[in-house]
Amino acid sequence: MTDNARARKLADRIQVVVAETLDRRIKDPRLGFVTITDARVTGDLREATVFYTVYGDDEERAASAAALESAKGILRSEVGRQTGVRFTPTLAFVPDALPENARTIDDLLDRARAKDEEVRDASTGASYAGEADPYRKPEEDEASE
Repeated sequence: MTDNARARKLADRIQVVVAETLDRRIKDPRLGFVTITDARVTGDLREATVFYTVYGDDEERAASAAALESAKGILRSEVGRQTGVRFTPTLAFVPDALPENARTIDDLLDRARAKDEEVRDASTGASYAGEADPYRKPEEDEASE
């Protein structure tokens, strides 16, 4: 087994090699605006998972996924040539869920802002249910004794 530092270094190198190869060598018209966001390699350096995002709608995402699958052999051979490892890891392309998660978080933040605005509007001009300061003061305690 190898150490995790070597796997991280190889993953970083694979990310760069795949991104550069997609930019320079792959001329598939189905390939849209693809961004390689991350790469992870197993501890035995046999399998690499490459995460990507595609700018566009669902059709463009599906076309780009098909283009990546068809270019997998070229990408793997280029990774093997540029990394120089004994066994070139197999590549698996996985769409990154980061944009969907970010969109969900933005929606939740917008709803929270709207609720805060509703509370702020309801509290303007409102008064306390009891006294303004319901706590006893030390001077009052001494005077009552």
